[in-house]
Amino acid sequence: MSPDLSVKIGSVTFKNPVWVASGTFGNGEDLEGLADLSKLGAVVMKGTTLNPREGNPFSRIVETPSGILNCIGLQNPGLDIVLKEKARFLAEKGVAAILNISGHSAEEYGEMAARAEECPYVTAVEMNVSCPNVKEGGITFGTDVKVLGPAVTCARKGLKTKPLIVKLSPNVTDITVMARCAEDNGADAVSLINTLTGLVIDTRRRRPVLGNITGGLSGPAVRPVAVRMVWQTAKAVTIPVVGLGGIEKLDDALQFFIAGASAVQIGTATFYEPKTAENIAEGLERYMAENGFASIADLKGDF
Repeated sequence: MSPDLSVKIGSVTFKNPVWVASGTFGNGEDLEGLADLSKLGAVVMKGTTLNPREGNPFSRIVETPSGILNCIGLQNPGLDIVLKEKARFLAEKGVAAILNISGHSAEEYGEMAARAEECPYVTAVEMNVSCPNVKEGGITFGTDVKVLGPAVTCARKGLKTKPLIVKLSPNVTDITVMARCAEDNGADAVSLINTLTGLVIDTRRRRPVLGNITGGLSGPAVRPVAVRMVWQTAKAVTIPVVGLGGIEKLDDALQFFIAGASAVQIGTATFYEPKTAENIAEGLERYMAENGFASIADLKGDF
């Protein structure tokens, strides 16, 4: 028998557990000719805000050892266009579209989630909580349960039937506290990790390389941290965990599944090999068939 690669998140069953991460695959259009969208379990769309954003000043990306540091600043055309055009493109290609939303207040998350609930092209919503809460003095949602909880609650009220995934920040003391908070307030799943905050300095100019000074570190350098946090989180919550951070090849993805992830997202590797996610999906099916694993859940390790 062929292995079952499907994974259920909330009310939706995804055909396979290999997705592409927000901000690394655009909204699918630019990479359509470079990757086979039909092989993907889902496309997590580029980070979207209620209103259009131009993003941060340049430079926005710098290469680091085994990774990159970025500060794009959520450049996007705003929720209206993303729902009407970008999500529709993916739906017409038969690809599950996961809308990634960023808000500056709990109420804004709720409004965006409610709009996504009414959009027939959106399969699920992923909350980016690595954003400042302007009503709470700039506290980042993902680092304080007092602001995370209300934001998830508002999003859950707006998103009545579709899956709600909360993307957790690794820039915390205990990731499991944030994961349990997301679960307790209605999340159907958590995804982790988002980027680690970093800084690169141009020693000739004695100035930061990035226009925003700091940025988010992603790529293979963060993978051991991500695997550890996924392992901790999978033991702490009962909802599915989606793992991401530095996945380049099948063995990397398998580490996340063994650690307890139900699905994975491919990010930085897409920049230099757009077919990374589909190659991993095909490799995963072969690996499971050859080793007698019937389902993704069977891959989980016992430790």
